[in-house]
Amino acid sequence: MKKIVFLPALLLILQSCDQAVDEPVSLQQQVVDAVASASDLPAENLILTVEGGTVRVTGSLECQECGGMRTPGEEGTIQQSLGAVIRAVPGVTGVEFDLN
Repeated sequence: MKKIVFLPALLLILQSCDQAVDEPVSLQQQVVDAVASASDLPAENLILTVEGGTVRVTGSLECQECGGMRTPGEEGTIQQSLGAVIRAVPGVTGVEFDLN
């Protein structure tokens, strides 16, 4: 009889563990992953923070390797590409730049 009492408790524990695995990735992580996967952007020089749906980008767009690839090498065009990559992430409602 005790085995039957513990079985529902075990099922509840397993169900709660399963829900933790299925939790969606945070918007912050989605934005970081999107920028990191764009090989023509200087992700290592940027700090990305998310508040609500607004992404704030701080840091520098200077990158010797980035300019000759797919994005023209001027900082204005790199910023435009960066903004487009961030805005493409579902849940992003705006992008603010505070760059050096």
